[in-house]
Amino acid sequence: MTGIETRAAFDRIRYAQLWEDADVLNASIGDVAGGTLVSICSAGDNALALLLRDPAQIYAVDLSSAQLHCLALRIGAMKTLSQPEFLELMGSRPSRRRRALLSRAIGACPEEARAFWQSLDAQVVAHGAGGVGKFERYFRLFARYVLPLVHSRRTIAAIFEPRTPEERRVFFERRFDTWRWRLLVRVFFSRFMMARLGRDPAFFDHVEGSVADHVFARLRHAGIDTDPSQNPYLHWIMTGTHGEALPLAWRPEAYEIIRSRLDRITPHLGPIETVPAESVDGFNLSDIFEYMDAPTAEAVYRSCLSMARPYARLVYWNMMAPRRVPPALADRVETMSTVEEAGKAMDKAFFYSDFVVERVR
Repeated sequence: MTGIETRAAFDRIRYAQLWEDADVLNASIGDVAGGTLVSICSAGDNALALLLRDPAQIYAVDLSSAQLHCLALRIGAMKTLSQPEFLELMGSRPSRRRRALLSRAIGACPEEARAFWQSLDAQVVAHGAGGVGKFERYFRLFARYVLPLVHSRRTIAAIFEPRTPEERRVFFERRFDTWRWRLLVRVFFSRFMMARLGRDPAFFDHVEGSVADHVFARLRHAGIDTDPSQNPYLHWIMTGTHGEALPLAWRPEAYEIIRSRLDRITPHLGPIETVPAESVDGFNLSDIFEYMDAPTAEAVYRSCLSMARPYARLVYWNMMAPRRVPPALADRVETMSTVEEAGKAMDKAFFYSDFVVERVR
């Protein structure tokens, strides 16, 4: 057991979409064609994106049945909706027919998931299925009510104009990084506010330092070091929807491939240690180690190694709590520094401080 299941609530959707970059994940997971993968489910987007790597099977594991229902809805939607319709249902595009799209999608879902999403009908109609999580509601408050107090619509739209890195620096420093913006970050992205409105307070148990300072630095990185015009995560945070840039699994060129491989995903409710898998070729571990103390993290890491084939990769992120292979297990894996650095350079999910790729010896 990971321990977090006794300290955090898992009876509702916490993340209605993925906030880790599937492009980075897919580029880092290695050659897994025909193999078996284990992926933290969350909202399901990255488990679906991993189907583009052509594995034979993916176990999508989560402690929360609500998060597994997010995956079930995506599978049902991909079976019954076109890609433009999927974007409308998820909230990536405006829509006046989400209720009808939701009805079609849940018609292909298991009974429990169907009932779950029927109970959220009004929220889906209002915000899209990708906007009904606690984390997304937090960003919606920010985009609708807080950010306009600091910047005009014109300035917010200007964030996403294509620019060179130097032009992005000038824009950020001269037009965006005002004293009002810095005050907003200090208040709205404080540990207190984020724990109350965004993430579960238990997720900060092992975090040290100022959450606001971390968010401020990462937002600066997102605005200057990466191209905001190509960043779907920043676009959703600032506007409540996506622009032309989309998460990997939602893109038209990926949609049909993923749709043809949906039967390769097996949902699993419970800790990752209980996944009935052997000879696993790769792990998408999200940022699960950040929620654990050192002994628990070592036990979970050891469980992954017991399932892993030689050369299997463990891919995961850290936001504020530094986590890597436990010292007692360090001789069993090697750090893939070149892969990590390439991933960090392209990562559009900018709020993570570290990206880790370790390969079983």
